[in-house]
Amino acid sequence: MHLRLSPNTFLLYLLLLSPFLASANFDFNANCLKAYQNIFELKLTAARQVVAVEKKARPDNSIVPLLENYIDYFYLLTTESKSEFERLEGNKSSRLDQISRDDKASPYYLYAQAEINLQWALIRGRYGAYYAAAREINRASSLLNDNQKKFPGFHLNGKGLGLINVVIGALPDGFMKSALATFGIKGNMQVGLNMLDKLAENLPKSTYEPFYEEVVFYYSYLLSDVAHSPLAYAKTMKYTARIADSSLLKTYMQAYVSARNGKNDQAIELLENRPKGSAYQSFAYLDYLLGVVKLNRLDFGAIVDFDQFLQNNKGVNYIKDTYLHLAWISLLKNDTSGYASLINKTRNIGNTYQEKDKQALNEANGPVPDKVLLKARLLYDGGYLTKAVEALAASKVSDFDNAKDKTEYYYRMARIYDDQGKDKAALEYYQYTINTGKGLKYYYAARSAVLMGKIYEREKNMVKAKSSYNIAIAMKNHEYENSIENEAKQGLKRLEN
Repeated sequence: MHLRLSPNTFLLYLLLLSPFLASANFDFNANCLKAYQNIFELKLTAARQVVAVEKKARPDNSIVPLLENYIDYFYLLTTESKSEFERLEGNKSSRLDQISRDDKASPYYLYAQAEINLQWALIRGRYGAYYAAAREINRASSLLNDNQKKFPGFHLNGKGLGLINVVIGALPDGFMKSALATFGIKGNMQVGLNMLDKLAENLPKSTYEPFYEEVVFYYSYLLSDVAHSPLAYAKTMKYTARIADSSLLKTYMQAYVSARNGKNDQAIELLENRPKGSAYQSFAYLDYLLGVVKLNRLDFGAIVDFDQFLQNNKGVNYIKDTYLHLAWISLLKNDTSGYASLINKTRNIGNTYQEKDKQALNEANGPVPDKVLLKARLLYDGGYLTKAVEALAASKVSDFDNAKDKTEYYYRMARIYDDQGKDKAALEYYQYTINTGKGLKYYYAARSAVLMGKIYEREKNMVKAKSSYNIAIAMKNHEYENSIENEAKQGLKRLEN
């Protein structure tokens, strides 16, 4: 049963219990609520139609430009189109202009401006425009903090402030962090996660219930992708359970977090049974994700899904990674010419804005992967630990010719033991990985040091945990250097608390 207020019930509740939320020109009325709910089900065409009706009926309603910005935001997230981003970004200033001329006594006055800045920052950051994104995050942070002082009971402030805290608190050292530092913005990942968790718990019991889905969307993504929390799967499934099954965004959240957390069969089932039809925004990424999770169980039917992604995709991301996955299928099928052709496409087609595509290019420029190690890697990523062990069972480290493959063998064994809760064996194999791979450009050794630190942290051996994290930080010139170093620094920060 989905405990969802109808638009009319919500509006009545809002007016009776929280009259400060609505003002003459910030009118989150039944029309606006309907559009907002359509947006968060990814029914963007319907949302546009409702917003157009509201705009014609009440042209001075400054909730309208906020909703228009939400539509652009989710359209750009689902299309991944840089050209569309460049076409639409001019809408930002006119929307902010309308809102800035409106009722300063409304809690939506500063909040709506902050949301628009934050949404454009999140999109802009996907294309490497870090300084402009930093300015927008700074602006959003300032507006939300001012709004929190003026309207401490306006719970929606916590959504943006929580998001900013997590993102800034987790940023690795680099240009984006330096740019934000010039504005004096600091973040604390745990503080931000706590804010979002509190909102997810409490919104359903309040008049802010319709904003629940948006909070859960951000919280689920941040738990899984930014915080790498072991609670990501459980919390996502808990908080998305009350969202209507007609929401394509719900399917995306559940499938993505399932795929990231070794619940591969569940991800496949969710994606194969996702809501479909002309009512929903086209979301080619879901075909790509379905291909990835199918290949994780060595199902070569993934070719169909990857091809579907390439046909339907209008964006710039995940193209190199798709060709790399298709190349792996050819390799596993012993089709050497097909593999060579697809690796060539990986090198020459697509962009490297996304980390996945950067890594795909690195792998395409590296040696041909060992098939035993590749199978073990895919099965492990899908959470098929027993099958991953079986894939490696017939091999020993001396069977591999080069230092890269020997290091990867140790690393794959260590990850399996770690996930099986066999800490002693995991620590042993992580140490083998470090010893063999510490001078290589591959990420295995540095990542092993971080994961050793986490085991020691769980065991309350703070001296060895600190030592392991520092070993990871000391390793340089390897893949994922910034993100691995940042994860190690987050570990050291936890040890200080």
